[in-house]
Amino acid sequence: MLIERRDDFFRPLRELQREIDRLFDGFFRGGRSETGYYPAVDIYETNDAVMIEVEVPGMSKDDIKITVEDNVLRIHGEKKLEREEKDRNYYVVERSYGTFERAFRLPDYVDSEKIKAKFENGVLTITLPKREEEKKKVIDVQIE
Repeated sequence: MLIERRDDFFRPLRELQREIDRLFDGFFRGGRSETGYYPAVDIYETNDAVMIEVEVPGMSKDDIKITVEDNVLRIHGEKKLEREEKDRNYYVVERSYGTFERAFRLPDYVDSEKIKAKFENGVLTITLPKREEEKKKVIDVQIE
């Protein structure tokens, strides 16, 4: 039998609330920020870390800035429009450009001093390592 810490009891409900907020946020903004660009994000957890993957095609690592302040991770970037408009009559423009910012409150069990980021093939992967004492441990309890 697994006994969870009391502060983890409501964790599934908090995650559900965040997912609902994200869905409504994307619905009302059409997946874009007020400036025109809102990158998609996947967040998942492993035994050792919380992982954030951000889709930022057409950008370079120099276009992105990641900061942590007051236990909030902020990802700020700009996808620039770098094309000549001369002699072109566009019929459809679906690609988005502009600045964006995504912010995520970090869980208490993340070691913010050891956060790492990697940029590859248009995907920014941020690794938020868990503190050693917070990694899940399985303890077998002997039955007498």
